[in-house]
Amino acid sequence: MAAENRLRLIDPAWDWQQARQNFRWSIPNNFNIAEVCCDRWARADPQRLALVHLAEDGTTTRYTFAQLKTASDQFANVLRAYGVTQGDRVGMLLPQGPAVLIAHLATYKIGAIALPLFTLFGPDALSYRLQDSGAKVLITDGENLDKAESVKTADAGALQTIYSVDAGAGLSFWEELSRASRHFVPVQTKAEDPAVLIYTSGTTGPPKGALHAHRFLLGHLPSMEVGHGGFPAGSEMGWTPADWAWIGGLMDMAMPCLYYGVPQLSHRMRKFDPDYAYSLMTEHALTRLFMPPTALRMLQTAKTPSGLRVKSVTSGGESLGEALHDWGTRRLGAPINEVYGQTECNLVISANPDLMTVKPDTMGYAVPGHEVAIIDSKGAEVPADTLGEIAIRAPDPVMFLGYWNNPAATEKKFVNGWLCTGDLGRKDAEGYFRFESRSDDVITSAGYRIGPTEIENCLSAHPDVVMAAAIGVPDPVRTEVVKAFVVLRDGANWDGLESQLIARVRDRVSPHVAPRMIQPLETMPVTATGKILRRSLRDLSAI
Repeated sequence: MAAENRLRLIDPAWDWQQARQNFRWSIPNNFNIAEVCCDRWARADPQRLALVHLAEDGTTTRYTFAQLKTASDQFANVLRAYGVTQGDRVGMLLPQGPAVLIAHLATYKIGAIALPLFTLFGPDALSYRLQDSGAKVLITDGENLDKAESVKTADAGALQTIYSVDAGAGLSFWEELSRASRHFVPVQTKAEDPAVLIYTSGTTGPPKGALHAHRFLLGHLPSMEVGHGGFPAGSEMGWTPADWAWIGGLMDMAMPCLYYGVPQLSHRMRKFDPDYAYSLMTEHALTRLFMPPTALRMLQTAKTPSGLRVKSVTSGGESLGEALHDWGTRRLGAPINEVYGQTECNLVISANPDLMTVKPDTMGYAVPGHEVAIIDSKGAEVPADTLGEIAIRAPDPVMFLGYWNNPAATEKKFVNGWLCTGDLGRKDAEGYFRFESRSDDVITSAGYRIGPTEIENCLSAHPDVVMAAAIGVPDPVRTEVVKAFVVLRDGANWDGLESQLIARVRDRVSPHVAPRMIQPLETMPVTATGKILRRSLRDLSAI
């Protein structure tokens, strides 16, 4: 089963289009994420290293697959003793670390549904997700315990039990685990049974819970192998600074590492520090990385150390642009391979210069196993190089089951057999996809429909610009005009720079997309996953 869904990218004559034509999914009837990510490795190679956890105090702890299996079996017994049964939701308000992996694996073994939650959620965001999901149990840490308890008291909903992973803080996760039996027989789940409930970031409205089946792990594998060139191969160590509460951190690195038997580093970065990130890369010999674009742009501002062993980097969430691709190959010594997907249907487009000719400012091809197209509002494919909505043909193993308790929103997500991403893009005659914007980010100016991506890539490539964003602001003549926001590198001089940047876009992209004004910011408003919050920029412009 494990081999049948792999691409085997070891043939130097590997051809992308032929691989797409020949690839066939092999999804077993019975399938469980905990079995393939933990238990099978514990049986085959018990002492195989699974996790290296670096605590904030500098303490390092190592976990083998055998240790993960034992701990997750014990916590599965704990959950079952507290009444958690198949289909119940188990909330996890935890940073990167062994506890969250143990909680995930235990939840899957029971047949329950894992509910990852971001530790920086405030009470309102946390309350919304716990109430909407009807979570029965929450695992958190001492830092978030008071917030979790206040939400539980105020809501008095389905939430019954809160465990804390920190000593002396509430019902102890580790003490309960240690007292439980090590013997547990996992529930035999179907590949179509629900496993994970991940809420969208809510950039375009209230967050919606995307419910995923156990099979969605298999749906990620082809893109993981494209993005990392046959990952794994030889001595490896994976890492991402992205929080495991988001699909990018969880499914673009954490769970695939376990699936492939590759050890990974876990560490809580309260704020991304490029110098510290480089030190982690060198000290822990990190080879396979998932880095959001925001983190990569920040890495550019720090001195690249010697001794890096990075082999490949994947990145997604925002368009990277040609400059970042070139920088990664030159400075990191490894390609930065763009991946595309969303919470509802992750990792369906990718690029890798070892497997294809990478076109500047494109995301690459549709990954074998996924059918991706550009469609119009009626669900019909549009001609090459025509702006339309990026869509994925249903069914697809990586595609969600639907929105939690929201059948109307689920139905609205599909048209004519396609899942509509809400992203606008183009597909050229060779099959390369280019991201333009979110459908609600389109700027309408003097009859032109303008996406912000090309503008932002052009501005970000200027040596004085760390980040850039573009929005449309009302104009009585043109409907809207382009306004840009930039975050400058330390020491950059703003005097005269605005006119230079406007001229840069005019000359390098097109006069009709050039910003009419540019506003410098100290920090760019972004979501927890690094996506630009354009509505915040619009609010800022309205002041």
